Amino acid sequence: MNEINRIDYEKALNPEQQAAVLAPDGPLFVLAAAGTGKTRTLVYRVAYLVEKGTDPRQILLLTFTNRAAREMLERAQGLVGLSVGGLWGGTFHHMANRILRRQAHRLGYGLDFTILDQDDSCTLIRACLESLKLKGKEFPKADVLNALFSGAVNRRRPVREVVEARFADRAEESAKTGHLVDVEDVIRVHQAYEKKKREQNAMDFDDLLINGLKLFQEHPDALAPYQEQFQYVLVDEYQDTNPIQADWVDLIAARRRNLLVVGDDFQCIYSWRGADYRNIMTFPERYPDARHFKLVTNYRSTPEILDVANICIANNPRQFQKELRATRSSHLKPVLALLRDGGHQARYVVEQVRRLHREGYAWRDLVVLYRAHHHAMELQLALATERLPYIVTSGVRFFEQAHIKDACALLRVLHNPGDEMAFSRLLGLLPGVGPRTAAKLWSALGKRVDTKDPAQRRELAGRLPAAAGGIWKSIEPILDAYQTDNLKDDPGEIIFQFLKAFYDRFLLDTFEDYERRRDDLQEMIAFMSGFESTEAFLNEVALVTNVDAEPDYRADPAGDSLRLSTVHQAKGLEWKAVIILWAADGMFPSNRSLKETGGEDEERRLFYVAVTRAKDELILCVPEVRRMPDGGVNFLSPSRFLVEIPPEHLRQEQVGFL
Repeated sequence: MNEINRIDYEKALNPEQQAAVLAPDGPLFVLAAAGTGKTRTLVYRVAYLVEKGTDPRQILLLTFTNRAAREMLERAQGLVGLSVGGLWGGTFHHMANRILRRQAHRLGYGLDFTILDQDDSCTLIRACLESLKLKGKEFPKADVLNALFSGAVNRRRPVREVVEARFADRAEESAKTGHLVDVEDVIRVHQAYEKKKREQNAMDFDDLLINGLKLFQEHPDALAPYQEQFQYVLVDEYQDTNPIQADWVDLIAARRRNLLVVGDDFQCIYSWRGADYRNIMTFPERYPDARHFKLVTNYRSTPEILDVANICIANNPRQFQKELRATRSSHLKPVLALLRDGGHQARYVVEQVRRLHREGYAWRDLVVLYRAHHHAMELQLALATERLPYIVTSGVRFFEQAHIKDACALLRVLHNPGDEMAFSRLLGLLPGVGPRTAAKLWSALGKRVDTKDPAQRRELAGRLPAAAGGIWKSIEPILDAYQTDNLKDDPGEIIFQFLKAFYDRFLLDTFEDYERRRDDLQEMIAFMSGFESTEAFLNEVALVTNVDAEPDYRADPAGDSLRLSTVHQAKGLEWKAVIILWAADGMFPSNRSLKETGGEDEERRLFYVAVTRAKDELILCVPEVRRMPDGGVNFLSPSRFLVEIPPEHLRQEQVGFL
């Protein structure tokens, strides 16, 4: 057996980290601010426990990815020179599954239960829709229902409440179109889904957490061995836990009470997917004897960047106040770039990334961050036109998204009667029209659909399935208006009418992230006001899409490419230079979030996360004008988070037109 390596903690760790790592038994509360060595602290804590004689099998390490757990265990093993393979490390779902494989019979499941992935869950929900005779495009799709059921579980809210919240604000408009979602029908689907899972001895991902907690709550004798086994419980990213996860941890640690949680209340930004801010904020109340540690020595960013981060986040009222301290030497102040509009912003960012690249930064050292995916629409067009290599790490490129391509399909059909692909895509949105039906319709129309020809339109309407006929009638006035009202020169108005007549309802029933996609389309409508005709807009999109597809300019995720990302996707990462788009009130923070309870506080935390991704340079873009979907403009003010920062901490640039 290998001897244990003796670690020189004083040499390896700073005093803050060392205090947490070498702390005596009992509950430990480690607040680890951005860039302060959170993972290093956890790894050394594991190594310290093993070094002092703890059997690795008596340690439970909970993380949010299995990869993070593996990396921590490998690093700990490298430190102590002994195998830590017996340590229980992984995600909450992984650990719950491991326990349920031994104990699920107590809850009425076989130990060989199947775990459903998201596709499996949707397939089962579709079967429920079929059996209840609700299958069809006039009822929320399985993906939407699955997301609603999952959201209810993770937030501990009744399914009825979640469903009503989803569809309530659309009720008035739905009533006008005769398309009302019956909440009772959705409840019936949920009940049928739960029953089918039981019948098939299956659990979805949410069931693993629910049943893991239920097992321990209802069967103390099943819980006791794990309370005895795990002398130490360590939890990473504690601010991201949901109520079920927090309760599960508390139960396992209740006997030994050697619970260490590491997190940062400043970086709690995932409430929309179930993370509960109260878990980390109430930890001191649940563990009044816990020792508190703060990691605030930052190794990532320059002092000037940290000044902006500290000033911004200090304005949140309910949090554990802490201030990042820089270890790096002084550098440039962050830039506050005052710009005209979204197009001006895009040209400015292109110029800035080129400058940074000339100065020696690799493309992969640079990132453009934004609050919402559609904020980068104009920039993506500019980058593609300029043939700069970029990759969108927060999703697919803007004009490649399904809902954007759906809307453009209508424009393409209106513009080009011979566009079969656009015709098939547009007709495929209607209930009962699949690829085969669309192909037959195309042939019956002579492989050309002329929206100006009344006879051909009657032919098309007469051949549509009954379920699709009524919807097509609601779209037909747009076809008339394209000719009579000269909408050729107003592509934005076409899409606005399309949304109103049909597609908004389709979005609501089809996509779980309805609000984001609707916002994308609203932004595209506003963007279209800059084009003189439908043809001009389609030509621009086609040119950009083709440039994106060229091998010389298509970004390789593993290669040297500029990164574009939402702030949510960027958490935990860092870049040498960060550019933040649309740092204006109503954009960042977003108007929708400001209407929610606690919304402004979470938006400020999100802004803090964005700022603290930067190592060397930070550029904050503030356009003063934003195009609106109705063709008007909205004058913007700098983000309230920037207004709070004294001017001497920023380099303000009034950028001339590029």
